[in-house]
Amino acid sequence: MIRHKVFIDGRWVAPAGGEYLPTTNPSTDEVVAAIARGGQADIDAAVAAARGALAGEWGQLDAASRGRLLSRLGQLILDRLDELAEIEAADTGKPMKLARNDIRVTARYFEFYGGAADKVHGDTIPFLTGYQVMVLREPRGVTGHIIPWNYPASMFGRTLGPALATGNACVLKPAEEASLSCLRFTELAEEVGFPRGAINLVTGLGEEAGAALSNHPGIDLLSFTGSPEVGVLVQQAAARNHVPCVLELGGKSPQVVFADADQDKACEIIVGAIVQNAGQTCSAGSRVLIERAIYEPFMAKLAARIARTRVGYPAQDLDCGPVISQVQRERIQGFLERAAADRVEVVAQGTIDPEVDAQGYFVPPTLYGAVPRDHELAREEVFGPVLAALPFDDEADAIRLANGTEYGLIAGVWTRDGARQLRLAKALRVGQVYVNGYGAGGGVELPFGGFGKSGHGREKGFEALREYTVAKTVVIDHRT
Repeated sequence: MIRHKVFIDGRWVAPAGGEYLPTTNPSTDEVVAAIARGGQADIDAAVAAARGALAGEWGQLDAASRGRLLSRLGQLILDRLDELAEIEAADTGKPMKLARNDIRVTARYFEFYGGAADKVHGDTIPFLTGYQVMVLREPRGVTGHIIPWNYPASMFGRTLGPALATGNACVLKPAEEASLSCLRFTELAEEVGFPRGAINLVTGLGEEAGAALSNHPGIDLLSFTGSPEVGVLVQQAAARNHVPCVLELGGKSPQVVFADADQDKACEIIVGAIVQNAGQTCSAGSRVLIERAIYEPFMAKLAARIARTRVGYPAQDLDCGPVISQVQRERIQGFLERAAADRVEVVAQGTIDPEVDAQGYFVPPTLYGAVPRDHELAREEVFGPVLAALPFDDEADAIRLANGTEYGLIAGVWTRDGARQLRLAKALRVGQVYVNGYGAGGGVELPFGGFGKSGHGREKGFEALREYTVAKTVVIDHRT
C-alpha cells in the first residue's frame, strides 16, 4: 500500500510524528492507501517554507511568469485527465463522468487564473494639486487553505488558483477522507516547476493539522469550506491572530417553480441538482418550492424521475455513487428516520443497483412531499440525495419561503415571466440566482459565496482575486 508523505518546501517528507492514516474507498469500504498524519510541527514547517518562498524566488516572479506556471499546470492536468479522474472517483465514490468533469474544472481554474495573473490592476485617485495617489493590489502573504472531501479536485484549483495568481504562498490541508487527487496535483505542480515553498501540502486530521493551520500566527488569510459548525471554530481560531477568513459553509438552496415554468426542463435539472455527487454539494438544490396550482402534476413528474435514478459504482456511471463515509451515511439515515417518525411522506425513491456490494456507503435518492415548513428537512442541510418539496401560494409566499432558512448560497427560479424573474433575483437573499436553469458546470468565472449561515467572502471569478489581495494606498507629494 502506498504511504503518502507531506510536501513542504519543495520536498516530500515523512510527517514529523511518523504516523499515517488509512484512506478508504467509499464504494467498497476497503483501505486503498495511507496519508500522512500531519500535525503542528508539519504545519509550522509548511508556513515557514511559504514565508521563505515570498522572500525568495517565488516572491520575485513577475505576474506574467506566475500566470505561465498556472497555465502549464492546467494543461498538464488536462493531459492526465483519465488518470486523475480515476483517482478522484476511487477516493470519493462519484461516477466517472462526474469525476472527469471535476478534473476538467480543476484545469479550467488554473487556465482562468493563469490568464488573470497579470490583469490584477490597481487604481489612481484624483487628489490635491501636486499629489499623485495610487492604490496597489498586493498579495496577502501566506494563505492557508482547508478544503472539504466532496470536491477535492476542483477545490484544489478553486482555492489555490487565485491565491497563487496574485503572488501568495500557500499551505493546503485537504480533507482526511479524500486527499489523493490533491497529492497528485501537487506532484504535477512540482513537475511544472513552481518554486520551492510556493505550494505546501500537509494531510492529516481536521482537529490536528486543520486546527494547527487555523490557529497559526504566521498566516495572513485563511480559506475554509465545510460545515457551519466547524466554520465557527475556524473563524474563532483565526480571529485570535486577527487573520481574515473566506468561509463557504453550505446551504439549503431552493428551486422555486412557478405555474408558467417549462416543467419538463425544470424537473430534469432539479433532480440532477440533488443527485449530483450523491447530494454532497454545498449548492445542492435540496428544496423544491412549487406553486400550489401545479403542485400535484409537477410532483408526479418529479416522483417519476426520482424513481428512475440509480445508484452504483463509479465505473457504472449511473446517477450517483456512494456517500463519502459510514459516518455520513448514518447522518443522512438519521434525517430519514426522524422524517419517518414525523410521518413526512416519502413520495419516491431511487434504487441501488443490484450489482452493488452492501459494504459500500450507498443511499438511494429520496423525494419527500408536502414537507412542513418548520421541519428539519425544510430547514437543515442534509448533505445527501434528499429532496424536500413544499407548496407555495403566490410570489410573496415563495419569497418568504425561499428566504426562510439561515442559509443563503444559491437559488433557482423557474418562470417565463421576465418581470418576475428580475423581482425574484433581487428579492432572494443568496449569493447566486439561476433563472430557468441551475448551476453552470464549474462556474469558474462566476463569483460564488453566500449570505448568513452560508458564510462570507467570495470565491471564483475576479472577486476571488480581490479576496487574496490587499489594497495599499501610496501618496506622493511631488510639489516643488
